[in-house]
Amino acid sequence: MIRATSFFVAAVAALALASTGSAFAPSLSVGRTTFRASPAVGQDAASSASTSRGKTQLSMASLDLKGKVAFIAGVADSSGYGWAIARALADAGATIIVGTWPPVLKIFQMSMKKGAFDDDSALSDGSKMEIAKIYPLDAVFDSPEDVPTEILENKRYAGLDGYTISEVADAIEKDYGKIDIVVHALANGPEVAKPLLETSRKGYLAASSASAYSAVSLLQKFGPIMNEGGSMLSLTYIASEKVIPGYGGGMSSAKAQLESDTRTLAYEAGRKWGIRVNTISAGPLKSRAASAIGKEPGQKTFIEYAIDYSKANAPLAQDLYNDDVGNAGLFLCSPLARVITGTTMYVDNGLNCMGMCIDSKALEGRNM
Repeated sequence: MIRATSFFVAAVAALALASTGSAFAPSLSVGRTTFRASPAVGQDAASSASTSRGKTQLSMASLDLKGKVAFIAGVADSSGYGWAIARALADAGATIIVGTWPPVLKIFQMSMKKGAFDDDSALSDGSKMEIAKIYPLDAVFDSPEDVPTEILENKRYAGLDGYTISEVADAIEKDYGKIDIVVHALANGPEVAKPLLETSRKGYLAASSASAYSAVSLLQKFGPIMNEGGSMLSLTYIASEKVIPGYGGGMSSAKAQLESDTRTLAYEAGRKWGIRVNTISAGPLKSRAASAIGKEPGQKTFIEYAIDYSKANAPLAQDLYNDDVGNAGLFLCSPLARVITGTTMYVDNGLNCMGMCIDSKALEGRNM
């Protein structure tokens, strides 16, 4: 069962203040972390006497998101990072609304109605996360004019409209006025199982469109309806900067685009709307979406190999749970991160910093 542990961020803040110094998806299972924070974040005499630290007061209240509205794009079940971030935000009091890919919308709605995700909705106070509204969203289409006939006539889209990014933004503005948080938790690469050398132009551009440009378009359309001080967050993967065989079809390139765009958008959206833009580079998680990436007969899936590799080589040889990423997402979307923008935050047990595979056959016999 997934447990939200939103007090993790407060613990980090407490440690920082106490010192005088400063789509992808988690592991074999989802689970809970055990971080807890003291009831309040104090301020010592030295910090209160200092005039060089400004007047910003950060405390547990900084994690109170009551009255804030968060839109999470790319939620279709409870196994991925988008759900975990939504749950962490809900635990802090935010109103949660989500965007779901039209072909799986009915299945998601039915599963919600049947209580299939009840265990994974548990909040720290014993209540359950409520999703205030689910919007159909296909993030490869910016406006109604972009939707081709083949989609309009597709049975999986039957009875649905208003699922382009601009239409969803308009609908949310009508329903909620201005919102505060946008989370881009979606990606798709139709040829992800193919090496880059075998990827077609169509497949490459499709990966870029769905996984990278969709974030640009979301901010274009949602920026004007976000409150100043708001936050946009996306999810990336280490394949953006390191070679990850098996993560192909242009997806590594799309994640690199996403990270580069995060920095540019941080500047542009920061100056234009006062919005922060960050991304989380999450370690491997056996989510439904990740489990769909290629599997050879008699072998494990790509994501299972990625999880095993991470546990064998990361500095922290432990499971990565989706609520670990949820907690990091809560931090980046909260006032505790008010001066953090344009960053790629690694939440991967430290795997990103390794330059040598310690489980390599080349190292057999050496005491590491």
